[in-house]
Amino acid sequence: MSGLDVLTVNSFNPQIKLHHIYVMNTILRNIFALIAGVILGSVLNMSFIVAGSKVFPLSESFEPMNAMNWDLKFFIFPFLAHALGTLAGAFIAAKFALTYKKTFALIVGAFFLIGGTMMVFMLPAPIWFVVLDLAVAYIPMGWLGWRISR
Repeated sequence: MSGLDVLTVNSFNPQIKLHHIYVMNTILRNIFALIAGVILGSVLNMSFIVAGSKVFPLSESFEPMNAMNWDLKFFIFPFLAHALGTLAGAFIAAKFALTYKKTFALIVGAFFLIGGTMMVFMLPAPIWFVVLDLAVAYIPMGWLGWRISR
């Protein structure tokens, strides 16, 4: 039997077809879980940023793109936005993924870490906030999101 004959015979095997369907559904579901985690985490992130401006109204002289002169209260909601957005996104990714749940949760954490690192370069902030934000709000929250989803 040649390789072509084996391919033709096996391509009509219902068990192999079911396996291919299962693998494809798993891949699509995992991709959906990752995209949903990133989108929902981003929505929650922005919701906290908007809520922060309502809880602590900004004065006319406030410079939102220079955090070096902010009062401590103005750092609360950005940190919560970063941490809870990542946590929720990682939770969603891990909950809906069929396989590699921890990996997908950490990918969401890494995605948000890249965004947080970009913000460090765009928005000058005190070093204590940069270290706290980058060290706590992303990868650990991704891990915690996976852990809570179990």
